[in-house]
Amino acid sequence: MGCNRNCGLITGAVIGAVLAIFGGVLMPVGDMLIEKTIKKEVVLEEGTIAYKNWVKTGTTVYRQFWIFDVQNPDDVAMNSDKIKVKQRGPYTYRVRYLAKENITQNPEDNTVSFVQPNGAIFEPSLSVGTENDTFTVLNLAVAAAPHIYTNSFVQTVLNSLIKKSKSSMFQNRTLKELLWGYKDPFLSLVPYPISTTVGVFYPYNDTVDGVYKVFNGKDNISKVAIIDSYKGKRNLSYWPSYCDMINGTDAASFPPFVEKSRVLRFFSSDICRSIYAVFGGDIDLKGIPVYRFVLPAKAFASPFQNPDNHCFCTETVVSNNCTSYGVLDISKCKEGKPVYISLPHFLHASPDISEPIEGLSPNEEEHRTYLDVEPITGFTLQFAKRLQVNILVKPARKIEALKNLKRNYIVPILWLNETGTIGDEKAEMFRSQVTGKINLLGLVEKALLGVGAVMFVAFMISYCACRSKNGK
Repeated sequence: MGCNRNCGLITGAVIGAVLAIFGGVLMPVGDMLIEKTIKKEVVLEEGTIAYKNWVKTGTTVYRQFWIFDVQNPDDVAMNSDKIKVKQRGPYTYRVRYLAKENITQNPEDNTVSFVQPNGAIFEPSLSVGTENDTFTVLNLAVAAAPHIYTNSFVQTVLNSLIKKSKSSMFQNRTLKELLWGYKDPFLSLVPYPISTTVGVFYPYNDTVDGVYKVFNGKDNISKVAIIDSYKGKRNLSYWPSYCDMINGTDAASFPPFVEKSRVLRFFSSDICRSIYAVFGGDIDLKGIPVYRFVLPAKAFASPFQNPDNHCFCTETVVSNNCTSYGVLDISKCKEGKPVYISLPHFLHASPDISEPIEGLSPNEEEHRTYLDVEPITGFTLQFAKRLQVNILVKPARKIEALKNLKRNYIVPILWLNETGTIGDEKAEMFRSQVTGKINLLGLVEKALLGVGAVMFVAFMISYCACRSKNGK
C-alpha cells in the first residue's frame, strides 16, 4: 500500500517535471518558430503579408489642413506690425489611396523599386467648409521674388510688374487655389518663360514620388524596407555632411523585432530630409500592443543644444547664428523659394521665431508627430504626421509691397495633420494571425511551466512527508 502511494507520488512528480521541462523547452523553440515565421512574412515579395499591405495600404489615410487666416494684412504691410492669425480648419482630404506603381524586383542586390502616385480627394463630411472658402494669406509669388532674384535692377523690373498686376504682400485665395495651385497675375506678366502657377502643394495630383529603391529583406531581414536610394541617389544634395544622407525607411514599416531602445530612422520627401523617432510609451491599439515612437524636440534643436544638427543650419540671418531652433530651411529643395518647415504653431521652436506672430497656441498633444509600431513585425499600425509650412518674408527696398517691413517674418501659411489607423477588420486579422497566436503560445508555455512546477513540488513534498511518516 505504502509502495503504491509512494510510486504514485513519484510518478506525479516526474510528470510535473516533464511538463515543466517541456514548457521551458517550448519557450526558445516557440520563439524560434515565431522568429522564422515573421522573417518569412515581412519580406517584400509576392505572397507575404507585408507585401500585400506594402503595395497598397489597407489603412485609410487622411490629411487635414488648418489655414492661418491673416487678420491685419494692411497693418503688417504698412507698419510692420505683428501678424495676427486665426486658425481655420480642418479641411480634410483622403490621400495615399493609390497603389505603388512600376514595382520591380532587383534580385542582383535584393531590392525592390517603385514610385508612389500622389492623389487627394476632398472629404466634405470631415471638413468645416468647402474648397471655395476664402482666406487672407501671404502672396507666395511676391514674398519669394527677392529671394529668387537678388539683383537690384531685376527687383526694380519685378516691382513694376507687381504694381501693374495690382499684387500686394497679402492676397485672398480659396482653399483649392492655395493648396493645389492658381495662375498668379504677377508671374503671368513676367516676359521670359517661367511657371505661372503657384500653390503650396503644386503640382500634386497626377504626380509621383520616387523612384524609391528599398531592400526587400530576402538576404537580411534587418534591412527590410530600408531605403537604398531615392531618385537614383543615396544622398539628397541639399545639405552638407551626414545631414544629406537618406536614412531608414519611409515610416510605413521598419525591420521586425523593434526594441524600445531602438531609434527609428525614416526619410520624408515632404521635409526633404531624414529624421528619427524615439520610444515614448506603450499603447493598446484595438487589442494590439504597440510601441509609440515620437519625434523628440532634440530633432529640431539648434546646434548649440544638439551638435548633430549643425549641418541643418543654413540661414544665419534668420537663425541668429544658428542659436534659433524649431524651423528648417528647405529652400534648396524648393527651387530657391523661401520655404521653412516646422511643427504646428512653432511647437518646440525658440521664442524669437513666433514672437512676430499673434494667435498661435502650440500644444504637445495636438501638434507632435508619432508612430505606433507593432514591435514583432515592425509594421506601423497608426501614425500622425504633423508639420507646418511657413514662408520667410524679408524687407526689400526695391519692391514697394515689402519696403515698409522693418524685420524678417517666418509667416505660417498652414499646418497639416496626416493620420492613419489600422481598420477594425485589419486589426482583427492582425490579432488572429499574429498577436493572437503569439499570445496563445506564450500562455501554453507559461501554463505548462507553471502547472508542471507546482505538480513537481507538491508531489515531492507529499512523497517526502510519506517517507518521513513511514520511517517513524
